[in-house]
Amino acid sequence: MAERAMQAGTTIFEHMSGLARQHGAINLGQGFPDFGWPDAVLAAGATAITTGYNQYPPMRGLPELRTAVADFYQRRQGLTLSPEQVIITSGATEALAASIMAVAGPGDEVILFAPAYDAYAPLVRRAGATPVWVALQPPDWQASAGAIAAAITPATRAILINTPHNPTGGIAGPAMLAAIVDCARQHDLVIISDEVWEAVRTGAAPHISLLALAPERTIKIGSAGKLLALTGWKVGWVVAEAALAEQVAQVHQFLTFTTPPPLQVAVATGLALPDAWYDAGRARFTTARDRLAAALTAGGWALLPTQGSYFLMADLAASGIALGDRTFCEAAVARADDGVAAIPLSAFQPDGAETPFIRLCFAKSDGVLDEGARRLNLARARLA
Repeated sequence: MAERAMQAGTTIFEHMSGLARQHGAINLGQGFPDFGWPDAVLAAGATAITTGYNQYPPMRGLPELRTAVADFYQRRQGLTLSPEQVIITSGATEALAASIMAVAGPGDEVILFAPAYDAYAPLVRRAGATPVWVALQPPDWQASAGAIAAAITPATRAILINTPHNPTGGIAGPAMLAAIVDCARQHDLVIISDEVWEAVRTGAAPHISLLALAPERTIKIGSAGKLLALTGWKVGWVVAEAALAEQVAQVHQFLTFTTPPPLQVAVATGLALPDAWYDAGRARFTTARDRLAAALTAGGWALLPTQGSYFLMADLAASGIALGDRTFCEAAVARADDGVAAIPLSAFQPDGAETPFIRLCFAKSDGVLDEGARRLNLARARLA
């Protein structure tokens, strides 16, 4: 058992953030914001602690939060939902785990798109299933209908997609979404749609939920941490039609069972914030992206387009750097006075082979972005 646990290793986020702390580096690696949360939501959580929300809540979540999630998606995305379709989880990662285990097991296969958030493949394997990879193609990180269809076998049970996409910042286009829906219907597959970045869009493309395209077979996953810039709260949810929601709930009850009720109360308050608040947050992230991109472009960096999430991809090779991504990131962070942490794209690839791409988080204050860009420009000059 100890050997099995060791095989999971340490996440690249923990590794690079640890190095950033060790060397006093600017951390543009791990994806947590240092601005943007609403004070009213913090106050609601504090009040809930002192007014009795401290014992076990219902396993599926507080009714007020389940209603708030359904209302939020009706208002923001035009989805017609009932609270019974919503299961509150302890973060989106738990939502992913419960969803995967609900639909896949030993002998089954789950299609994943590479590069992929690093929890996906381990969670599929923990369920006893096998990940099957389809490559996303830069610079816009799409997969063709042919590539998706070719990955399906009689053992395929689900397709797991993340849009907007971490780590690349891409958004699955209409053709890719249509291909996923067509394949899922043709082969009776479940679509697990990780949409945690749905409100963090920095391009013109709208968010299209797969729950709107294939409601009968889609499990939609959301995250209060991303919507409200409170990543440490670990409040997420699953939304699906009744039968699928029931399958997920049966797994969820034996994972975390429930989620801290004061945080659920606070998140319900946040989801009821006016649309203007969410629109202003999106604009703030876009401004931060543009600020970092401008400083890096002026320093000679070649950047890939990004439309969603708060991540920006830099192309080392096109920026004149011959090093692989992990080698560059290790060298850039290990500086006593001008270190900077980034995340190598190889950490999101199934084989872990070095790539020419690094991921940068721009959900930071202006001072952190400016200093991070200065240090990245120094690293480029030093390591090119």
